[in-house]
Amino acid sequence: MEAEGSAYVWLTGETAMPDRAKAVNRFQTDPGVQAFLMTLGAGGVGLNLTAADYVFILDPWWNPAREDQAIARAHRIGQEHPVTAMRFIARDTVEEKILLLQEQKRKLGRELFTADSEFPTLNRADLEMVLS
Repeated sequence: MEAEGSAYVWLTGETAMPDRAKAVNRFQTDPGVQAFLMTLGAGGVGLNLTAADYVFILDPWWNPAREDQAIARAHRIGQEHPVTAMRFIARDTVEEKILLLQEQKRKLGRELFTADSEFPTLNRADLEMVLS
């Protein structure tokens, strides 16, 4: 982005709260800033990106709820645009394996915590994964 001369803001988990607010404000109000780059670890407090149109996850997190939270930052009250979220995953990488584990975790969570079922439908492989 720097080589192309594209303006952006950058945020990590180490960014101080006042600097977070400045970065968010600049992204929300400066039409020249087309990208807001951040680590998933920075996705906690104080981020409501209502000017975002796209969310790209380049490095998946082990906990899918963290990714979901990062994507949700662009779907806040005041958002007037549709938001597209995309995950970029290269084949045969650790990241691809993380994605598969996340899907297993989501599926298992849905099966364990469904309101319409008194007992979860777990097979031996599911139980071994949970207990290992």
